[in-house]
Amino acid sequence: MKEAGKKLSQDWRQSGEAPDYRFSLANERTYLAWIRTALALLAGAIALDQLTPDLANTTTRLILSTVLCLFSGVLALFSYRRWADNEASMRNKQELNYTNFTKIISMLITLFSIVVIAIILL
Repeated sequence: MKEAGKKLSQDWRQSGEAPDYRFSLANERTYLAWIRTALALLAGAIALDQLTPDLANTTTRLILSTVLCLFSGVLALFSYRRWADNEASMRNKQELNYTNFTKIISMLITLFSIVVIAIILL
């Protein structure tokens, strides 16, 4: 069973033909940019919890930090999936798939920012 899962996960790497290395490297740079953003969200969560004791009560800071940690994890998973999908599409000479997930991420971060601003002002 484990070997079947491993085989399925590597099938796209075996299919088609290797794309121009410049495209693969550009795809990798985009992936790394998403990962840096996920790490920044994680660092923000830690900073919010540990460095801002006067911002709000402990429960509120814990909730805000947890939300940022969740955003970070989801973004890291999304970035890998997007990288792999783009690599598979390039190998098979297909159009790249675009999702609305980036809109969702942007809206959630904006909403989170508004909540933090409201907490700071209150």
